Amino acid sequence: MKIATSAYPLDWFKDWTDYEAKLTAWVAEAAQEGASLLVFPEYGAMELASLDGPRVASDLKGSIRAVAGRVGASYNLHAALAARFGVHILSASAPVIEGGAVVNRAALFGPAGLIGVQDKQIMTRFEREEWGIAGASGGAGPLRVFDTDLGRIGILICYDSEFPLLARDLAERDVEILLVPSCTEALEGYWRVRIGAMARALEGQCVTVMSSLVGKEPRLYAVEENTGAGGVFGPPDRGFPPTGVIAEGRLDRPGWTYADVDLGAVRDVRADGHVLNLAHWPEQSLAVSRKAQKPAA
Repeated sequence: MKIATSAYPLDWFKDWTDYEAKLTAWVAEAAQEGASLLVFPEYGAMELASLDGPRVASDLKGSIRAVAGRVGASYNLHAALAARFGVHILSASAPVIEGGAVVNRAALFGPAGLIGVQDKQIMTRFEREEWGIAGASGGAGPLRVFDTDLGRIGILICYDSEFPLLARDLAERDVEILLVPSCTEALEGYWRVRIGAMARALEGQCVTVMSSLVGKEPRLYAVEENTGAGGVFGPPDRGFPPTGVIAEGRLDRPGWTYADVDLGAVRDVRADGHVLNLAHWPEQSLAVSRKAQKPAA
């Protein structure tokens, strides 16, 4: 399959038709290039706050409520575009208010409609301390596996990609593609997520797909400045590039990064790679327990 992953810039919209035109143009471009899976970044939906004007968009609580109120309409648009172009789309994540909690949620669509949603599990400091976003212990939904015509897909939103046990859980459920939508303000944040995505591809012998929010929009609270690039990574093993980098975009340059991916290569390295990281993972626990039981000198 061909995967398209985005370096997506935030815009300021006068009305809904501006947003609809932007998203349609992005999806159409990727579809015309032959992509069957399109990945948008974390918090890309925050640009919808612009539709409620500068005062709302510059206020944290106001922008969260405004964006959450438009998620349903956004999902309808994504579903229509996935059907029209015959593609799978991971929507840009958005704050969603559910059961009194605010969660950071991305949705996966296929040509037949909504496949399912994934909530971020572990919050960064600004999400905990400023936004009040709920993680796994506060109302976020569980890690899910999405069975699609393209393969088994899992989603680790930004910071989640930096925690190996989350990816391990998905790998043990035979996930072959991990989508990593991200929103990082500074260069070090981008590299934290990228290193996490590459490490998860190594450990799980799978393909990871990182998308990024890019550029500046000072009128949108908390996403005023963003650094990143699209990237697609695999295990540095037989059938993959020796660097593990299948494709990478240019830093902070808006647009799609494309990669041709053969999931047969994932299955081959899991079964008979030069190394077998996925199969050998449990041996870590054995090694650590042996050390703990060794008598002190």
